[in-house]
Amino acid sequence: MQHNIDETRYGPRGAAMAGAVQQCVHCGFCLSACPTYKVLAEEMDSPRGRIYLMKEVLEEHIPAAEAQPYIDRCLGCMACMPACPSGVEYGNLLASYRALTETQRKRSPVDRAARIMITNTLPYPDRFRLAMRTGRVGKLVQKVLPEKMSAMLELMPASLPPARPLPEFYPARGPRRARVALLSGCVQTVLAPGINWATLEVLAANGVETVIPAGQGCCGSILMHIGEDGPAVKLARHNLQTFPDDVDAIITNAAGCGSGMHEYGLLFKGQPDEARAEQFAHKVKDISVFLDELGLLRPQGPQPARKVVYHDACHLVHAQGVGLAPRRLLLSVPNLLLLELKDGGMCCGSAGTYNLEQPELARQFGQIKAERILSTGAEAVVSGNIGCLTQISTHLAELGRPLPIYHTVELLAQAYATENGDH
Repeated sequence: MQHNIDETRYGPRGAAMAGAVQQCVHCGFCLSACPTYKVLAEEMDSPRGRIYLMKEVLEEHIPAAEAQPYIDRCLGCMACMPACPSGVEYGNLLASYRALTETQRKRSPVDRAARIMITNTLPYPDRFRLAMRTGRVGKLVQKVLPEKMSAMLELMPASLPPARPLPEFYPARGPRRARVALLSGCVQTVLAPGINWATLEVLAANGVETVIPAGQGCCGSILMHIGEDGPAVKLARHNLQTFPDDVDAIITNAAGCGSGMHEYGLLFKGQPDEARAEQFAHKVKDISVFLDELGLLRPQGPQPARKVVYHDACHLVHAQGVGLAPRRLLLSVPNLLLLELKDGGMCCGSAGTYNLEQPELARQFGQIKAERILSTGAEAVVSGNIGCLTQISTHLAELGRPLPIYHTVELLAQAYATENGDH
């Protein structure tokens, strides 16, 4: 797609945006992969349409406000990228465009309040926990609240698990095979602290010692993906300075975090920290990738037979290209029958903060995903991202068919616990 974008006008990211636009040949292969196009059947709600709209805004042919509704409805799931024969870097274009236009847009009072709540709560576990507790009062008046506020309350769990603070160091069992640092995350530490503990247990069982930097914070991904670059850079820079260099890998067990951290080079483009950010990003590995590359020590303990279905988190399978590794790990668990959704990794509607900012569409995607999961006859659901686990759990419950739902490492941790006689 030819363009007349003035790259210099848009700072260090101008070239990334112009390059992505240039790569698009308008072939349409992305249409069948795009969830919003499947549901809305509107050209401008497809990757091809959105690229055209972003091009028109960057060339100053139309105002950003005219394109905004279509860009806002993009999940950022990146399903279009593996489907694109031209290799369009849609993720770089979308993230950069959102960062550019976010500083210019005018939001309604309700939108501003929702955005403030997201940016000032989700990245901070203590604030998020307090918000969850306070939100129970909000549930009493949920029906009279604006849709976005009501959507936040809908996703609240009935109760929060107790806090489980992590140690600063977790030793390997047996001969040491590797040394890693763990990103503990923000939302996950409140909603599902057991995932981090399962991660430590599985790493230890595989001869890996883990450092958990005490001063770490949110990686910034949740803000980066919605165009809030200023606070995202601040959070990311803090972690660049906090994480140690003397580790074999920086482990993440949340697909959205891993995806964002791999984009640190783009986030810090043209800044003094760019080289350090790229080095950091190069060390980041999803827990499933790290264990698969290391060579998982297969759990040997007796396990009950069960059928589980694996849901591909978009920011793992599409953004990071990780699909086989978690499946290989799950297949190592005795008596586990792994079922497939066969839906091309279609997004569940969580997509970072999408289910908070686009609640009606997110609800449709969540219902579709829940129905497809139930159609497999699975007895449990497994995925690699806290947002997906929360979204899927919510919609299975809405259908009156709740299922046990696990992170990949939680099933592995259960298998090792059985092996060690720890029931």
